[in-house]
Amino acid sequence: MTAVRQDAWSPDDDLILAEVTLRHIREGSTQLAAFEEVGQRIARTSAACGFRWNSFVRKRYDEAIGMAKQQRQKRNYLKKQGLASTLANTITDRLPGEDTDSSKSELVTADSLSMEAVIRYLRQWKNSVQDLSRQVKALEKELRDKEDQLSELREVNNRLSKEVSEVQTDYRVVNDDYKALIKIMDRARRLAFLAEETEEEKTRFKMDANGNLERIE
Repeated sequence: MTAVRQDAWSPDDDLILAEVTLRHIREGSTQLAAFEEVGQRIARTSAACGFRWNSFVRKRYDEAIGMAKQQRQKRNYLKKQGLASTLANTITDRLPGEDTDSSKSELVTADSLSMEAVIRYLRQWKNSVQDLSRQVKALEKELRDKEDQLSELREVNNRLSKEVSEVQTDYRVVNDDYKALIKIMDRARRLAFLAEETEEEKTRFKMDANGNLERIE
């Protein structure tokens, strides 16, 4: 299974997307089919290809899109002309001999072509609506997934923020205790030094007859 890419779009990716989509427009295919083909070629989802086409690439190919639509119309027209010729021959062969005048044949062919054109248009319109609906659903699903990811990230951020706040509080308590301990130790040191000085002041000495110092209590 090919992994779906999540990296940024490159100019080559945009070019492939434009070429394939324009070809599908010329051939009368759907944009969804184009996006699926592009997705398989560059390892991206069809929804991502559709979003990229509508949000960025399409704006750069307005003139090419217009030409592709004209070519599609010409292609459909030529196809319809071929269908008209075949339909006219079929109807002419099946009509009785007395009813095969040119005016009736042309009338039946025109009606058939009109109905065929309406049916083709309705089918194309239905396919376009279905493609748009699928794209919208795909984008909605992608949006919901992003919202779920954002919600999870927010929860992680709140939890980490709470942990940081607790650590900062603990640090302040420890720091305050450390400062208090330093003050106590410094005070004890000063008291010990004063006690030693007092003890030395209380001690007295005298010299005996032999010249030795003798402590006087």
